[in-house]
Amino acid sequence: MPHFVHGRSQPREHQVYLPKDELIISKTDTKGCITYANRTFMRICGFAEHELLGRPHNLIRHQDMPRGAFRLMWQTLKQQSEFFAFVKNRTAAHDYYWVFANITPDFDNQGQLKGYFSVRRQANPQALNLIIPLYQQMCVLEQQNDKAHAPDASIRWLTQKIVDTGYSDYTQFVLALQGELA
Repeated sequence: MPHFVHGRSQPREHQVYLPKDELIISKTDTKGCITYANRTFMRICGFAEHELLGRPHNLIRHQDMPRGAFRLMWQTLKQQSEFFAFVKNRTAAHDYYWVFANITPDFDNQGQLKGYFSVRRQANPQALNLIIPLYQQMCVLEQQNDKAHAPDASIRWLTQKIVDTGYSDYTQFVLALQGELA
């Protein structure tokens, strides 16, 4: 039975689960092209190493992810800060999986940025109950704005929602939801 995503009929997707005791690890160059993928990554996403290496990491971007989430990621990484987020990715079979991602800048021995290092773990299922409606609303806002301004509009909306819930910023919010803050 089809369901609708962004106004388009889509075949029913199936969720793939990342086991709690496993980590997905990847590295990219400065432009976001994959330079390393661990076996767990390949097994969960369903792409072979030769299909991943040299390709943009957004190869696995799921259409339900708001563009604003990735704009926020790049803004954070450009400040040489680490970024945390709940991310819905797509598999080679067009199924999906949720992860809690930690992305950090990766520097060479001279302190020059050489790329990014990402470690993803199983997302807290209770957190997804809060994140999914937020991401859905961000996508609605992005559809209502022109392409150039849509990500920023959804980031502004999300930032206000986070502040309204009592958190000072996005990082504090997602770490608390994942259970990383005591």
